[in-house]
Amino acid sequence: MRIGLVAPEAVPFSKTGGLADVAGTLYREFLDRGMEVCLFVPLYRTTKDRFGREIHDTGIDLDIPLGNAVRKCRVFVNRDSWVANGRATAGKAAGKAAEKADRGVIFFVGSDEYFERDELYGTPRGDYPDNDQRFTFFCRSVLEICVRFDLSLDVLQCNDWQTGLIPLYLKTLYREAPAVRNALSVLTIHNLGYQGLFPRQTMVVTGLPHDLFTPEGVEFYGRMNFLKAGIVGADIITTVSETYAQEVLREESGFGLDGILRKRKGSLIGIVNGIDYREWDPAADRELPQTFSRRDLAGKQACKAELMRRCTLEGGGRTPLLCFIGRLSAQKGVDILAEAVPELIRRGAVFVVIGRGDELYLTMMDSLAARFPRSFHFCPSFNESLAHLAYAGSDMFLMPSQYEPCGLGQMISMRYGSLPVARKTGGLADTIEDTKTGFLFAEYTSSALVHAVQGALAAYADGKTWTGMVRNAMGRDFSWEKSAKTYLAMYQRERKAGARPALLS
Repeated sequence: MRIGLVAPEAVPFSKTGGLADVAGTLYREFLDRGMEVCLFVPLYRTTKDRFGREIHDTGIDLDIPLGNAVRKCRVFVNRDSWVANGRATAGKAAGKAAEKADRGVIFFVGSDEYFERDELYGTPRGDYPDNDQRFTFFCRSVLEICVRFDLSLDVLQCNDWQTGLIPLYLKTLYREAPAVRNALSVLTIHNLGYQGLFPRQTMVVTGLPHDLFTPEGVEFYGRMNFLKAGIVGADIITTVSETYAQEVLREESGFGLDGILRKRKGSLIGIVNGIDYREWDPAADRELPQTFSRRDLAGKQACKAELMRRCTLEGGGRTPLLCFIGRLSAQKGVDILAEAVPELIRRGAVFVVIGRGDELYLTMMDSLAARFPRSFHFCPSFNESLAHLAYAGSDMFLMPSQYEPCGLGQMISMRYGSLPVARKTGGLADTIEDTKTGFLFAEYTSSALVHAVQGALAAYADGKTWTGMVRNAMGRDFSWEKSAKTYLAMYQRERKAGARPALLS
């Protein structure tokens, strides 16, 4: 089976959130299972700065139409695949790595005009105003690369609004293109709260027929909606957990798209994400001062001591250490977290918060750090080394999200023996067993969060109970193996049955 994965970010090359982990890890999992896989991502400035030596310029330029204009796409690939496929003079490398490279290729969509920027999508002050052009260019470039390299894909899986035009392009402008004509189109919704909304004039940029700008098509309260384009165009729609697949059908959590999703309910599937056990393994994590395992937890105390030292937190080995790692936004429950912090510090807890995001929440965290300098440490950027240490050294991991399609943090924290305290929503409800592997609360209030943490603190005070819960959590299987198998079974099932017609077919 030949699979194309399209994502606006993918580890290790680019990342702002969990989508990057999903795209990069799923690519490797499919390769491990003998699939032929192409991954398509933009070539951002940060990618070039960090991985320039691993990326090969093919020398191929493609003309990409954007309305009445034409922009150049420079095609880059990962060097190993270029060599393995006989397109360079170095010849095929030996061994298993070369076999994978021969079956897998990462295409980087290059454009200095659109991707030579400090951030991927915008700054803390807002999105880049030309994101409609940037990701129309990306979507068209992916399809033109498929045509240019005659990829003949069986499946084209797109991720979030930045790729949402592709399923609709497959039903319209690229309907007869041999390289993608028979591809099953899949749209994975990682977060319905981000939809790619742009002025009506963006229709001209996309080149899509104007008769698609209707409530049944891509129109959304007078604007063009990229995610909606994917929903109405895709053969199959997936979300990243079973509970979230049900939540998006409800008015209160559908962000205005619940109606169109209910019409596509028969093509909607929830598949929970996994985590990369090669990166997240407390028994082999090189970022830790001492490794540990489910059977031998001694190293976890050493990690806690180092985390408290590095973050200049007061207390000792039995001081409850709470951690938050994630995007500082309304969705993540940062407001109720900020309200709860003073009360929880009064009860003896200390905090490590790592993340960046909206200015409002950055200011909240800065204020708490200034108010409680020995009990609250705030790192206003994503620090990979500190994040690993925080997962390993913390006792509890906070996820008070308004909604959480899947969440990876709770799976990582359980893997490292840090028990999640989370709101019962989306993937959090699917992956955490209340009072067995973590603690769940329902009401979105700071008092509900405080109450749940109190329950966790009571369990923490009983060493035997806590150790049993830690071992339960560390024993859960959140590897990508199960999820990858589910995706492949879905591809095979849907291709055998024949692609389900989208609304606009």
